[in-house]
Amino acid sequence: MNHVIRRAGADDAGSLAELAAVTFPLACPPGSAPEDIAAHLANTLSEENFRAYLADPDVIVLVIHADGGLRGYSLQVFRPAQDPDVAAVLSCLPSAELSKCYVHPDHHGLGAAAELMHASVASAAAAGAAGIWLGVNSQNARAIRFYEKSGFRKVGTKSFQLGNTVEHDFVMERPLG
Repeated sequence: MNHVIRRAGADDAGSLAELAAVTFPLACPPGSAPEDIAAHLANTLSEENFRAYLADPDVIVLVIHADGGLRGYSLQVFRPAQDPDVAAVLSCLPSAELSKCYVHPDHHGLGAAAELMHASVASAAAAGAAGIWLGVNSQNARAIRFYEKSGFRKVGTKSFQLGNTVEHDFVMERPLG
């Protein structure tokens, strides 16, 4: 795959929302209600939301641009963790949150996710973070294996509201440096 990883700009908001509509459902537990997934997409991953993320000075969105479009993205948040369950278990401070890290399913298994993760970790380190953390659904074995392979370890748990359902996530952390 011939691709470029770059920082997203305001003109990427619509494409990011389209990509999120394809990739986010893949991270949900198999029994997730379609209406809960749709609510999350509308409330968190819409074009309007991505415009806000891209305008936020505490957020960096990286994208994989390939074959004339976006094929993956990550979203990093450079603020202290607001969730008390997360804040209590992080040990590498200051820490960046890897809020989202998704690759289009057509590009799974091609090394794109590993390259995006590498770029995301480098971005967090360059911004001065001592560690990077993420939440991953406790049933998403494939993602958990990938994050462990990428140097993350489980340090705690947190809840995640998916529409009308409360999901359970592992909190995973990786030191930088």
